[in-house]
Amino acid sequence: MFDLVIRGDRVVTPQGVDAFDVAVQGEKIVAVARAGTFGPETTLRLIDAGGKIVMPGGIDPHVHCSWPVSHPDGTPGFSDPPPVVSRAALFGGTTTIVDFACWTHGNTIQRTLERSRQDWAGQCHCDYSYHVRIEGRLPPELSGQIAEAVRAGYPTIKIFTTDVKPGRKGRMVDFGDIWEVFQVVAREGGLCVIHGEDNDIVMHMYERLIREGRTGFENMAEVHNALSEDLSFRRVIRLAESVPGMALYFMHVSAATGAQAIREARARGTPVYGETLHQYLMYTAEDYKRPNGQMYHTYPSLKSKADQAALWTGMSDGVIQTVATDDICCSLAVKVQGKRIDDTTGGNAGVEPRLAIMYTEMVGRRGYSLQKFVDLTATNAAKIMGLYPRKGALAPGSDADIAVLDASAKRTVRKEMLHATDYSPWEGHEIDVWPSMTILRGKVKVEDGRFLGDPKDGQYLLRKIPDDIRSSPLL
Repeated sequence: MFDLVIRGDRVVTPQGVDAFDVAVQGEKIVAVARAGTFGPETTLRLIDAGGKIVMPGGIDPHVHCSWPVSHPDGTPGFSDPPPVVSRAALFGGTTTIVDFACWTHGNTIQRTLERSRQDWAGQCHCDYSYHVRIEGRLPPELSGQIAEAVRAGYPTIKIFTTDVKPGRKGRMVDFGDIWEVFQVVAREGGLCVIHGEDNDIVMHMYERLIREGRTGFENMAEVHNALSEDLSFRRVIRLAESVPGMALYFMHVSAATGAQAIREARARGTPVYGETLHQYLMYTAEDYKRPNGQMYHTYPSLKSKADQAALWTGMSDGVIQTVATDDICCSLAVKVQGKRIDDTTGGNAGVEPRLAIMYTEMVGRRGYSLQKFVDLTATNAAKIMGLYPRKGALAPGSDADIAVLDASAKRTVRKEMLHATDYSPWEGHEIDVWPSMTILRGKVKVEDGRFLGDPKDGQYLLRKIPDDIRSSPLL
């Protein structure tokens, strides 16, 4: 007897969208069959999801829990921790998040990972993994530690090509060290995930705008500009193309120039993948001028309407594979405290409404297929990050991570309906669906607004990047 069967008339599977029964035993999907195949006598619980959308649980490949932020009184602090973010993720139909284990000088990567394990153990409601972030001038001994981490199941290495803000000296990795890291990661079968901006351009523009007295955050797009993204992406790609077997994943692609650099590299057969954020798809630099315009900001900055249009085109034609959030969950007071180009808080609280907003914008307003929507919000991230088919698929043998979206639950996003913080940059958006049920490894964690999870539910996911993802632009 099955533990659970979900019956739906719009079930998104690797074979297409149709009416299916999805049978669950323990933590796994054990069968996907024509709707009506499994009767009540075959299962402990039969869930009728008729009229709803049944999809694999969402995967957000870019979140930041417990990220350093400043409080309004100037004291240092942190953004909200894993229990808060992961709870919101489950409410929003996302069952897997990928955060960062941040190596710093004086530590080893292995000690960094152990500290992260201790910090997260029993503290995450959904499943999770980490990118290993490295920074600054890299000591020679780090190469062996990176190799060990990739082999041990931590195969994605995060690199900054800029310090981002003048007060963050030491975050950028120089290109000689990036070249060395690429050689190690390529040899060991990993993937580098890149924050790509040209540091010379970014810091020059900070200095220029400060000199000219144009320090208001509404000028942010002049600092973190499209030229910076163009120069950095192309330089990183050229470096990767000199290292056989090197694959790249560009985080938070924000500009037409970045999308075009990826497009050209993929046309040459280079295994390069692009991620954008729902902020960039929904807002532009003009939104900085709105009340509390800092709400819409992350790094790199919002860009122009033309850049935004290029990102939508990139998602349609395969240049952009994933939509993430760069989630930094904090209070409105923290988010809007910065007034200048050099002190504005990045990220925003977006992990919960991501699926509903992107369904509305992709399927409801632009005619994307359900399959394409699921690819961009779940399946492609699983494939690129080495989680597929355990995650990102409704298929026999996959984890029973399932989101049910109710298409009759059209509503307006209000901060009061969300479960993370006291504001939402999506306030007032009309949405076509809302998750009515989220299942994590066979257990119902959210049902009709009731939360049934526990912070001990989340499991860490060791990963291995597939050879076909690394050998050519597969997706």
